[in-house]
Amino acid sequence: MLLKIGEHLVFYTGVAQLVEHRSPKPGVGSSSLSTRAKIKIMGIVTYIKESFKELNTKVTWMSLPEAQKSTVVVAIFTILFSLAVFAVDKVFQLGLEQYFNLF
Repeated sequence: MLLKIGEHLVFYTGVAQLVEHRSPKPGVGSSSLSTRAKIKIMGIVTYIKESFKELNTKVTWMSLPEAQKSTVVVAIFTILFSLAVFAVDKVFQLGLEQYFNLF
């Protein structure tokens, strides 16, 4: 049922329509767990297919040469950062050794 609230149309579902109707007979309608599981699995498969389609058609990917250049830049800065952390660690190690050697 459609209700008009102000300027908006709202779809209203009565409480009786929200109750899931289950049959005492297994395999009838949506009362079967396997039927509901199949529907969920099909939903997952559809979601994955649509995700791949969106990745291939709607996402702008950088070119291979640009990706290679970016990878090299990241690798160089990773090495530089690890050397800086190593240097700071060594300075603290030597400083603490000198401090504890005083006692």
